[in-house]
Amino acid sequence: MSLQLVIDYPDTFPDALGRTQEQFEQEAKWAMAVKLFEMKRLSSGMAARLLNVDRITFLLKLDDYGVPVIDLTEAELLSDIANA
Repeated sequence: MSLQLVIDYPDTFPDALGRTQEQFEQEAKWAMAVKLFEMKRLSSGMAARLLNVDRITFLLKLDDYGVPVIDLTEAELLSDIANA
């Protein structure tokens, strides 16, 4: 089963950003998925599924948004290394 999210926005937004309606909506969808990933609300796989792209494509695009692929604290990193 699939649900749908509808967001109202002024019809001037795409033009103001130099985008078509489709480009603006796709960019907004990417921004939402990336932010939810950054906030650790979605896994990279879940975010990729939301965008209908493969996980690698999603991970590679994170840099465009300034979001690191791996965001571990020093303690988490040291723990991972110790348990490897």
